[in-house]
Amino acid sequence: MAKYIEFVSNYNDLSTEHGFQFEFECNRCGSGYRTEMQAWAVGSVANVLDTASSLFGGFMNTAATLGEKARSAAWQKAHDNAFAEAVEEIRPQFIQCPRCSAWVCRKSCWNSTHGLCKSCAPDLGVEMAAAQSDRSVEEIHRHARMADGDRHLKAETWKENIKATCPKCEAPLATDAKFCPNCGASLKGSYCKECGKPLQPGAKFCAECGTKT
Repeated sequence: MAKYIEFVSNYNDLSTEHGFQFEFECNRCGSGYRTEMQAWAVGSVANVLDTASSLFGGFMNTAATLGEKARSAAWQKAHDNAFAEAVEEIRPQFIQCPRCSAWVCRKSCWNSTHGLCKSCAPDLGVEMAAAQSDRSVEEIHRHARMADGDRHLKAETWKENIKATCPKCEAPLATDAKFCPNCGASLKGSYCKECGKPLQPGAKFCAECGTKT
């Protein structure tokens, strides 16, 4: 029975005549892993023959030619085996999305709750934080365009900030949580209802605009 080598699309072959090495990268974020170089001893022997042939010619030249042919067949077989081992070694770090078929890293780009990559099923906490940030920028631009006489008008009440990553350990947050699931740090703080700036613990007035809390 023929033996097939399973391959993936998210890899680069860094192999040379001296050994075998492969890179695997996430189709979504581009980060990845590189396997250790597996030395190929026959390649070094063939290099010795090549050097000898250039110095002596004749018989050594014939020996180098035979060595090159043996190296070609042996290298390909060794390369196939090394690639198959590399795929199995790196497999636990990646997963293929059943919706878009992209190979993504489990560490940053896989939504285990929905069983899809984060391009197909984004983390709601991250999307909410990004949407809120966009809204805040729009508010700043709108306020900048207001006439001077209208600057005293009370702005729309600011909602509490939604964080995409923990401010303490920088772990990504999949939901709008109160505490970081990685380090336990509190994610909810107090913010000025007038200007949106963070309030110091126990503050009665905003240090930025003076509004009473």
